[in-house]
Amino acid sequence: MLFNSYIYIFAFLPTTILVYFYLLKSRLVVAAKSWLVFASLLFYSWWNLTYLPLILSSLLFNYTIGNILSTKIFKANQKSILTLGIIANLSLLGYFKYSDFTLTNINLLFDSSIPLLHLALPLAISFFTFQQIAYLVDSYRGETKEYDFLNYTLFVTFFPQLIAGPIVHHAEMMPQFASKWNLIIRYRHILAGIFIFSIGLFKKVVIADTFALWVTQGFDLATTLSLAEAWKSSLSYTFQIYYDFSGYTDMAIGSALLFNIKLPINFNSPYKALNIQDFWRRWHITLSRFLREYIYIPLGGNRKGEIRTNLNLLSTFIVGGIWHGAGWTFLLWGVLHGIALMIHRIWHRYGWSMWTPLAWLITFLFVNFTWVFFRAKEWADAIKVLSAMVGIKQIVAISDYQQFPIHHILNKEKIYSWLLFATVATLLSKNSTQFVNYPKLAREDIYSTRYIILFSLIFVYAAVMMSLSSYTEFIYFNF
Repeated sequence: MLFNSYIYIFAFLPTTILVYFYLLKSRLVVAAKSWLVFASLLFYSWWNLTYLPLILSSLLFNYTIGNILSTKIFKANQKSILTLGIIANLSLLGYFKYSDFTLTNINLLFDSSIPLLHLALPLAISFFTFQQIAYLVDSYRGETKEYDFLNYTLFVTFFPQLIAGPIVHHAEMMPQFASKWNLIIRYRHILAGIFIFSIGLFKKVVIADTFALWVTQGFDLATTLSLAEAWKSSLSYTFQIYYDFSGYTDMAIGSALLFNIKLPINFNSPYKALNIQDFWRRWHITLSRFLREYIYIPLGGNRKGEIRTNLNLLSTFIVGGIWHGAGWTFLLWGVLHGIALMIHRIWHRYGWSMWTPLAWLITFLFVNFTWVFFRAKEWADAIKVLSAMVGIKQIVAISDYQQFPIHHILNKEKIYSWLLFATVATLLSKNSTQFVNYPKLAREDIYSTRYIILFSLIFVYAAVMMSLSSYTEFIYFNF
């Protein structure tokens, strides 16, 4: 089920909220939580009922392993049990996500013809796998409590964050589900949730889906690109992925807030970053946190000398690249960001400085350049765009853009206006959480008439645009 769909906005979400708080008002707390779990599983299985047993089995397995680790039942074998849990989770992820990639490369390497499995990627498997691995590691460290199965299930399946994150930590979620203050309707949270959801809906439906038209044309449909067309395609994807993912995250944060649950902030204006380290402190913050705490630091972090630190950085971003997708382009994307962070460390160590606008420009152009590998479905697509971007192939521009079923009134000349709009909005405006002073949610801001009017108009406009749009792809569904 998509957040930017009528059935979610006008049927699923209101029904879930009304029943949940009705049960809470009747002091049926267990029934209310059970209802929320049921609704979350319905939300998950809406796409494909076949994979519902998969997530349920994963829940039961990790809950059992987590309890064994946290209670120290087999104290002498704790590390072996943790290793078993991690291997089981990674094996599940690897089977569904990387089987065909592995078989394809084996066939190429050995000139064999092993048939591919053509497995459909289970929804959210990357997100709930990382989330549960973190839980197992924390249980091994003695940082978890003995949660009951209902609360654990709610922690993993809570539908606002299930599909695309943020990748939540048990320590920031479990106390909220247990808090008595979150068991009553809080209108301040409802209003703030609608505001944030509205911004996210606008980002996704109006901005991201508009840029998606030019991205698809440039990367997938065009056989040749001129210098200008290549830059329009790459910049369009740079803004599409940001407004698509941050918009979806805003909708997740807004949806959760309707239930008095505060999800962690996942984006903090990443395209304002002045260096690559700053970018990763702002982009997909919860993934960066996971990679740092569960991969980079266990590898040794920066505690074992400069060479080892750089290798740890590179290894961490290789994992990050592969996590996003089973392909060599994703691997290269991770390697490039790892190398960029290594260079940044050297630059920082020698105390060199750079003119601020130039620092921003270099960071933004690097991110834009590497997004090409992230988006390209094949090496040929990446080479096509990048070679045209640097002027290696001065080929005649695309004669015309294929018309798509959405936003058909747009033509290719309007892309310049959209790129200008997106640049100004991204660099000069507040982000969604700043608009409503999230997570403090100050009463005077939330109940301000100007904000109520502004976000009501945004929601109405975005909802209207949904009726004109059949382009509802969400990029991170593929990961």
